[in-house]
Amino acid sequence: MKKKLLLLAATLSLSAIFLVRAEEKKTETTAPVTASETDAAPLTKLEKSEAEWKAVLSAAQFSVMRKKGTERPGSSELLQEHRRGVFKCAGCETALFASDAKFESGTGWPSFSKPFVAANVFTSKDDSMGMERDEVLCARCGAHLGHVFDDGPKPTGLRYCLNGVALKFEPRP
Repeated sequence: MKKKLLLLAATLSLSAIFLVRAEEKKTETTAPVTASETDAAPLTKLEKSEAEWKAVLSAAQFSVMRKKGTERPGSSELLQEHRRGVFKCAGCETALFASDAKFESGTGWPSFSKPFVAANVFTSKDDSMGMERDEVLCARCGAHLGHVFDDGPKPTGLRYCLNGVALKFEPRP
């Protein structure tokens, strides 16, 4: 019983530390990124067959983006990406999130407080895994990107928790 209480106390302490660090690191933002005409242009839906997606995506990307899988936490190189730029859909290169909205959530997945161009991202209810969540998808190709939660930093209070394998980073000056 004592071991369980100690484990619970340690877990709660670590959670509090992650939240404090997320708030602290959020203040270390990069300069705002401005959407180009291409970024903000109306989207044309992109549809491909399963075979066509398999031909252009890696096995890990296909698992996450087309089959709604999840990459291992801490496995994405984009966790350490802090340059100014835009995170695009790895399937269709639609501009989704910008570096000025990226923050360190301590979850092991790249996290953002808001989309770069709101129309390029949409959410859908996801009741898989015995819980209700809001799935985040690319508005152009329908790729599964991750989930959005209401425990992010101010001012949005949102945490778009995304699979790095579903994103492609494009540096911007």
